[in-house]
Amino acid sequence: MVKKLSGKRVVSMVIVWAVVVILTLSCLLPLINMLAISLSGSDAVAANEVGFIPKDFTLVTYKKLLEDAQFWKSFLISVERVVLGLLINMFFTVSMAYPLSKSKKRFPAREVYIKFVIFAMLFSGGIIPLFMVVSNLHLTNTIWALVLPGAVPVFNVILLINFFKGVPESLDEAARIDGASPIEILVKIYLPVSLPALATVALFSIVNHWNDYFSGLIYMSKSAMYPLQTYIQQLTVDITQVTDAEQLKQMASMNNRTFNATKIVVSTIPLLIIYPFLQKYFVSGMVIGAVKE
Repeated sequence: MVKKLSGKRVVSMVIVWAVVVILTLSCLLPLINMLAISLSGSDAVAANEVGFIPKDFTLVTYKKLLEDAQFWKSFLISVERVVLGLLINMFFTVSMAYPLSKSKKRFPAREVYIKFVIFAMLFSGGIIPLFMVVSNLHLTNTIWALVLPGAVPVFNVILLINFFKGVPESLDEAARIDGASPIEILVKIYLPVSLPALATVALFSIVNHWNDYFSGLIYMSKSAMYPLQTYIQQLTVDITQVTDAEQLKQMASMNNRTFNATKIVVSTIPLLIIYPFLQKYFVSGMVIGAVKE
């Protein structure tokens, strides 16, 4: 009987690890392929000869992208957007989640507000009304047009509400007995014990602001104000505008496919740098809010 159970456990572990390996490879291999394409010559890419190892190695696409002055300007706009968006998102997320995590006895209108929050997550006015609001407030072609429309990420609010509910009520009661105000309880008790959840919603906010390119197309009429993702989506390889012989020779070793692969790699690097610092909080932040005593 023991051997039979042990055998079942081995089989289950093999299946679990096989699924983990398959999912990991399904995430990594496309990125490795994009990296190989971005480092390969245009002829090899056009002939579909590039797999996971670069062929006819070249850095011409990276040189073209990084030598572009507008690229760095758009990069700084995206960094500014991420910083401002993160601060605004975290402020409103915490401000909403803290009172909504209280019991109905302490916050009688809680259920009404929760219904509004869920409704806002499931339904929205759409792009046209949102654009009209931004336009009427004269926010187009400003950084605020990129951060204010998504100031309250409802999914993050719900995630943080569930986490705050898991904080022992005894800590809250002890602090109130000692004369602490609600703000002091939030700052000195809830936030320090909620680092995993805060890191999780912060990562969601960073990824959302960094990867979003559609907002730039809607709210920015000047290309000089494009965030990075919007700007690099507009870049293409056009040899008809090149007159210098040396530049024409370099351009011949690249095409739109290699250039697109380079854009994907470059835009992914900042997220790959940030994620390891938040990874230790990320997993626990995703699951701990669902654990109830």
